[in-house]
Amino acid sequence: MVKEIKKIISIPEGVTVTLEDNVLTASGPKGTNTRFVWYPGVNITVDGSEVIVDSALSRKKQKAMVGTLASHINNMINGVVNGFEYRMKVVYSHFPMQLKVEGKQFIISNFLGEKKSRVSKILGETTVKASGDEVVVSGINKEDVGQTAANIEQKTKIKRFDPRVFQDGIYIVEKRV
Repeated sequence: MVKEIKKIISIPEGVTVTLEDNVLTASGPKGTNTRFVWYPGVNITVDGSEVIVDSALSRKKQKAMVGTLASHINNMINGVVNGFEYRMKVVYSHFPMQLKVEGKQFIISNFLGEKKSRVSKILGETTVKASGDEVVVSGINKEDVGQTAANIEQKTKIKRFDPRVFQDGIYIVEKRV
């Protein structure tokens, strides 16, 4: 007995989704997201106001990939409608940090009194705004926004000091969809 696995993602008004040569494109009010979506045994079709991800095979990997690809497509659609935003808190007790954005780099100066600045990458079309003790990372691609926030958090990781005493850093405090 072969059981078909199927996930249906509805497309909201104002969003257009197209699929050509396994490249899915979602366009909406905030912009356009593009992604290569393919896995053996998994079929993706755009049918009117919904995207259907299904598999005729009932194997474990195909079941897992149907759910994974459906989540990726749903995140693409949410991104072009609402966007994603991560709020980060700048914490320091010993040396005040200077933060600035230069092109596709986020520069953290004077972290723990270090002379050399720490540089974090900004991925894709993500925007980073630093004001006071708050950093806002926003964009339409969830993976780029999340990875950019993680890069910033990792660049201020404390080494060689007791983390209970030196709690300086930039930390993710809120995720908005």
